[in-house]
This record gives sequence, structure tokens and C-alpha cells, in this order.
Amino acid sequence: MTRADHVSGTDRAAEAASAFPSQLIVNIQGDEPMIDPAAIDAAALSLLEDSSIPMGTLMKRIEAPEEVSNPNVVKVVAGRDQNAIYFSRCPIPYHRGGPAVYYKHIGLYVYRRDFLLNYSSLPVGPLERAEGLEQLRALENGYRIRVVATEYDSVGVDTPEDLERVSRLFALAAAGS
Repeated sequence: MTRADHVSGTDRAAEAASAFPSQLIVNIQGDEPMIDPAAIDAAALSLLEDSSIPMGTLMKRIEAPEEVSNPNVVKVVAGRDQNAIYFSRCPIPYHRGGPAVYYKHIGLYVYRRDFLLNYSSLPVGPLERAEGLEQLRALENGYRIRVVATEYDSVGVDTPEDLERVSRLFALAAAGS
């Protein structure tokens, strides 16, 4: 439905958004088929509450220790202002002693339309290239990303095993309806 030459899903979302006048655009990543509508609302509300924020997303505290070292689980660190400091496939913060709390990024973005339409013209930087994470383009170019903490625990699809797990969950949900 979009051109094949896009670098990221956000670039594809920008192309699609150019045809619509909506001021807020929600991009649910394809690997988040079971996203909770309340989580979507929370991310969108964060931009409605602060008109200076161009982009928002979600984070969930990591409870399972194996997720901390899993590169398919993107970790995020946010400041006291709830804006992202960094996203990584590596465990961040580095645990050198004392208690460490880790948060995973949930694959959903909310954008202001004008920011999203400009996003594709931003240069891809070394952090985005190294991590393979499109949200780093915004940070590398000086834009803030609001990160909303949620209790929603994402069931992302990053591996064949994840796909099997989500397929079972969908089958269970269908059987229960």
C-alpha cells in the first residue's frame, strides 16, 4: 500500500498520513497484533495533554528477567519528565550494583501530523543504524518522545515462537466468544 523504498514503518506511516487531515496519527507496529485499546488511548492522551510533544509511545516495566537480555525486547529509559532518553536492544541501564529497573518499549507510536510528515526528511543517524530502531531518528534530531508507563503487557511477534504463542492466544479468544 506504500512505496517499497521506505527505511522504516514510520516512513510508511508518514506516506499514508499525507492523504488524511487528522492531527494525531497512531501507528501500531505490525508485531503488536493484540494491543490493548486502553493502551492506545493512554499514548494518544499524552499528546493531547501536552501540545509541545511531537511523538509518543508506551513502556512497561519488565518483570521477566529473560526479557532484559533479549535483543528482540527493546528497552527504554525515560527521564523524570517522562520523555525518552534512549531506546536499545541491550539492557539499559547497565546494572553495576544497586537496584535496576528495566522497561520494555511497546510497539506503538502516536505522532503529530506535521512532525510525522517531516520525519522522513530527517537524516538517519548512527544510533538508528546501529540499533535498527526508527524512534532513535527522532531523538538524534533533537525531538522529544513522551513515554507513557502502562500495565499492559505486550505480546509482540518477533520470532516464529512468538507467532505460535499469539496464534494460540487468538484461537483461545475465538473459542471463548
